[in-house]
Amino acid sequence: QVQLVESGGELVQAGGSLRLSCAASGRTFSGYGTGWFRQAPVKEREFVAAITWSGGRYYSDCVKGRFTISRDNAKNTVYLQMNTLKPEDTAVYYCAARRLDGLGGATIGSFYEYWGQGTQVTVSS
Repeated sequence: QVQLVESGGELVQAGGSLRLSCAASGRTFSGYGTGWFRQAPVKEREFVAAITWSGGRYYSDCVKGRFTISRDNAKNTVYLQMNTLKPEDTAVYYCAARRLDGLGGATIGSFYEYWGQGTQVTVSS
């Protein structure tokens, strides 16, 4: 089992920046693909970004150019740097991990076996 714990969410003004962290514990994180998803009130969960073990990245169109996903394999931690935040970025952000590496299917939540509890990001206008 892999346990994921997100942190870094808070209230920020539009145009500001935040960095979310996702720390993994339990079984080794080695070789796992990871991703960030988010869910706003009364909306369905949506894909944000994904990164492979070797560092391949993929972003949703709504965050491309503003968000950067990265990982520190030695620390078993994945990050999401969010810049130029907009009110529509307000959501609970979830980290997810899957044993299948690679970017194929990385946008599909059901392909991930492990999920964190989420961290709230609120962007005020």
